[in-house]
Amino acid sequence: MNDLIIRNAEEQDAGRLLEIYAPYVTETAVSFEYESPSVEEFHARMETVQREYPYLVAEKDGLIIGYAYASPFHPRPAYKHCAVATIYLDRNYRRQGIGRELYRKLEMILLKQNVFTLYACITIAPEGDPYLSNDSEKFHFRIGYRTKGTFQNCGYKFGRWYSVIWMEKQLAPKTDVPDEFIPYPMIRQCEGE
Repeated sequence: MNDLIIRNAEEQDAGRLLEIYAPYVTETAVSFEYESPSVEEFHARMETVQREYPYLVAEKDGLIIGYAYASPFHPRPAYKHCAVATIYLDRNYRRQGIGRELYRKLEMILLKQNVFTLYACITIAPEGDPYLSNDSEKFHFRIGYRTKGTFQNCGYKFGRWYSVIWMEKQLAPKTDVPDEFIPYPMIRQCEGE
């Protein structure tokens, strides 16, 4: 992993990130979108996340090979101490520890933001499904997530129903009175980025 660079996503990364994401939309049930967004829409989504949360890319030999970001679990202020984690890897670079490194960095930042709990919403299917391998569930379990709930047959794609599970990971023990949530741009400013 010495040649892997994990950095903050930049505006010009949107096209490459969309190249990574698009096959998950068009060829799998990992994403419940039916059509890939435009580069402009994808960039707008990135900007929305980056107002408060980290959006990271993994780069190897100058090529972006994956990305991960956090987003609000719910817009109400009482939920600020938890977030939803999302990750996508170029399918040629899976099972090489890149996802683990992206999440490790993401979790370090979220702890600085005073986020204590991470969630992941993951599509599941019976073994042998042509559009879903259940690798995401296995990956999240290996890095400390535990299943907290299942929504049966809630997504319809490729002419079939899919269920989703919500997985949870505690990043740190909760305190009786937590420090305020710190938006990621403030952390970056304090660290001189």
